[in-house]
Amino acid sequence: MGAVVADDGPSGVKAPDGGWGWAVLFGCFIITGFSYAFPKAVSVFFKELIREFSIGYSDTAWISSILLAMLYGTGPLCSVCVNRFGCRPVMLVGGLFASMGMVIASFCTSIVQIYLTAGVITGLGLALNFQPSLIMLNRYFDKRRPLANGLSAAGSPVFLCALSPLGQILQHKYGWRGGFLILGGMLLNCCVCGALMRPLEPPKKSEATKEPAEKKAKKKLLDFSVFKDGGFVIYTLAASIMVLGLFVPPVFIVSYAKDLGYQDTKAAFLLTILGFIDIFARPICGMVAGLKWVRPRCVYLFSFSMIFNGFTDLMGSMSVDYGGLVVFCIFFGISYGMVGALQFEVLMAIVGTQKFSSAIGLVLLAEAMAVLIGPPSAGKLLDATERYMFVFIIAGIEVTTSALVLALGNFFCIKKKSEEPHTKEAAAEREELNKSEDKTPEDGKVDSIEVEQFLKDEPEKNGEVVTNPETCV
Repeated sequence: MGAVVADDGPSGVKAPDGGWGWAVLFGCFIITGFSYAFPKAVSVFFKELIREFSIGYSDTAWISSILLAMLYGTGPLCSVCVNRFGCRPVMLVGGLFASMGMVIASFCTSIVQIYLTAGVITGLGLALNFQPSLIMLNRYFDKRRPLANGLSAAGSPVFLCALSPLGQILQHKYGWRGGFLILGGMLLNCCVCGALMRPLEPPKKSEATKEPAEKKAKKKLLDFSVFKDGGFVIYTLAASIMVLGLFVPPVFIVSYAKDLGYQDTKAAFLLTILGFIDIFARPICGMVAGLKWVRPRCVYLFSFSMIFNGFTDLMGSMSVDYGGLVVFCIFFGISYGMVGALQFEVLMAIVGTQKFSSAIGLVLLAEAMAVLIGPPSAGKLLDATERYMFVFIIAGIEVTTSALVLALGNFFCIKKKSEEPHTKEAAAEREELNKSEDKTPEDGKVDSIEVEQFLKDEPEKNGEVVTNPETCV
């Protein structure tokens, strides 16, 4: 990997907002689909695993839990790898890990071995793909970024609707071992998506300017200075509270319907309704977030979507028949899609392009702890009360609380930011480089004029992709 140009997202590059960015968006759509849908799709093999290894359902459920824990908990590790090697090589290695884990799992003879292969190795591979794909999407889109985030987030419900039936077909025809082997082969598509992530070409700089920039990049493999940003701290706190209750209703809605006396097929159809609504909610919300009046206030739209989701949980707790659960799934699908489309868009807006790779890793680590606590705590509450109403009420309170923390924290604690944060960051970085070279004020002024002239004369070249053989496939 020493020969690969590290894609550290130079600040002087303007996001093309199109062109090769659409290929990057396509790759991000597929990666998001695999990352979020795969842990749920694997659950269709649980009954065969229970029979083969003579274990309980709770033992097999650990496979999905480990997958999600690796996806969220390895965030800082992914940030370090991206800042050191770049997005493309990290994603290529991640695709190999994801595939290798499922292929090896097909030959396992104990459930512990499956934990290590299908859980740890595949989970690490998906994590090494998910985070870099979002980073590259952030670099390729600026004006159209809310729409791009909404479209990429739609990969989650689309793949969930596709992978679950496919898993059932594979299990019926080839058993769980054959199914794991075929799914492992499908995960090699992550390597194809990684190959699409071409680094953007930075503006031409002198050799003297490049050297300090490279040294600076090596020093900050994980930038903890994001915690100095009050907006990031508030966002991290709110997101951690949110995920305590956000994933609870989809986990328990099918069991809720079964306990009301409905057939398994009708109960499972509720998730299909939720996923179908979610598919359309995400891109539509992305389009709304990109509107000129809405985008500067995107954090408040995100807060509204969380309140909407929490209120839906509270209303869903009063459902007593199948019709009520269908209405709940429709509104939950809308609000869940809005949250999914906006969560990373808001983070990108808060920290900016340069610090996003470190910020998302730290946020995912904080969310990992909450993800591990949320559903199991709800399960214990259900065992103690034997009433789903309290589970949905607690989930609704948690999500609504997170919305209030985010909205009130931003309104009272955060000063209004400049409309062009990226330009200021670029200017600050150029100033630091000038100081490191002991330039006079006049030299700094000339350098600034040259940069402006370069951006003015060659607007189309800015944002092109590198086409040297070391970084292209």
